[in-house]
Amino acid sequence: MNFPDNLKYTKEHEWISVNGNQATIGITEFATSELGDVVFLEIETLGESLSTGDTFGTVEAVKTVSDLFMPVSGDILEVNPVLESTPELVNQDPYGKGWIIKISVKDAAELNNLLTATDYKNLVG
Repeated sequence: MNFPDNLKYTKEHEWISVNGNQATIGITEFATSELGDVVFLEIETLGESLSTGDTFGTVEAVKTVSDLFMPVSGDILEVNPVLESTPELVNQDPYGKGWIIKISVKDAAELNNLLTATDYKNLVG
């Protein structure tokens, strides 16, 4: 299983990649293995300002439907348009083409509350 060192992680299995004050968010490879095949994503928060822990959408897989949570506070700038027609990219390339949203980060200090790759790997075993 892949745990890229350049990302930060949440206990709820989201990852975040930060570039300046913008960030890309998706779900981890571990999450996709637990969910099974992703068949649909519902993200209706485009343009909204959300806080850490707020739900920004849902992911529907063959096994279950799960909420998606904000790793840090921010404004939703973009939703991955490719996932509407190809949701399986979340399974195939969770850290690349399967990203879910892009945000502007409100408080970079919140990133210090997230898990490192080693911490996350230890969490999921």
